[in-house]
Amino acid sequence: MGYGDEGFTIYDLLLWAEGLGITLWIFILSTVIGLVLGVLIGLVRYYHITILGKLLMIVSESLKNSPVIVQLFLVYFGIPALLQIDMTPNMAAVITLSGNTAAFVAVIVISSIESIDRRQLEAARSFALPKLVILRHIIFPQSLSIAMPMLVSLAINQLQVTSLVSVIGVIDLTRVGDIVNQRTFEPFIVWPLIGLTYFILAKLIAIVGMRLERKFSAYRLVGEL
Repeated sequence: MGYGDEGFTIYDLLLWAEGLGITLWIFILSTVIGLVLGVLIGLVRYYHITILGKLLMIVSESLKNSPVIVQLFLVYFGIPALLQIDMTPNMAAVITLSGNTAAFVAVIVISSIESIDRRQLEAARSFALPKLVILRHIIFPQSLSIAMPMLVSLAINQLQVTSLVSVIGVIDLTRVGDIVNQRTFEPFIVWPLIGLTYFILAKLIAIVGMRLERKFSAYRLVGEL
């Protein structure tokens, strides 16, 4: 079963808890940062802010259409070499996943705004309402309602993507599974348990997402009246 046939120990449970904590920390932090950046990028692109919008489009499209593992290597090995700075594996993971999340959030923001009934926006503009007022009271509530299912799906996907950060040395759930499996030689116990942990986390995200969808669905109904 392992070295000395000692099997699973309390150390494995503590290691699992540590890996779970690191996975959640990276996921939550990168999701929050990615949401903020993604909304800003989406708004810049939606309002066609000349050079900045085109630059952000190139960056976001590059992040969307390249492998996350390549992005991890580029951030972890490339940025320190270029800027002569220290980069921890956890920091590189957060930076990479934040940028990747932001790229997809930007697309969701743009498509959600474009799904709003144009007559509402035209009516608001006819009353000479400031853009900030239109954004806050018309665009934001309705686009959030439209975007919520896509954001939930993205969050679940990004949770699964966090499993890649182990390749740069992050002691996340996947890395913990590898460590415990190498010690116990019990792959049919270790990996199903790791997979079950990800499954439970994904279901929790889906449950929270469904509640948020119900909460914001009223804005969509008002917009359709």
